[in-house]
Amino acid sequence: MSDYKREIGNKGEEIAGEFLIDKGYQIIEKNYYSRYGEIDLVAQESGSVVFIEVKTRTNQSFGTPEASVTQVKLERIEKAGLMYMQAHPDLPDDWRIEVIAIIMDEQHQVQDIRHFRDI
Repeated sequence: MSDYKREIGNKGEEIAGEFLIDKGYQIIEKNYYSRYGEIDLVAQESGSVVFIEVKTRTNQSFGTPEASVTQVKLERIEKAGLMYMQAHPDLPDDWRIEVIAIIMDEQHQVQDIRHFRDI
């Protein structure tokens, strides 16, 4: 991955974290890695554990950010999430997957942010 893409992705995760905190979520982990892949953000909200995929774009020439979250990607997040739950038995049993889609300009100013719950 190029440094520019990594920078955009990191900025998007930072924005998503702030967005979720403003909505009452508690971020409990960032960039959780498992053999199934990465979960960008792990949070708690209303007694549930939430695994959050963040997709950030500076333009939509390749489609919307959320369109890049495929069924295969969701299955990997689910498997990684189940591993996370096994490693953290103190957390609530209820969990779900959500997606935050962010579009920002070249100066990293947010143009649009969309939150997809219960994916």
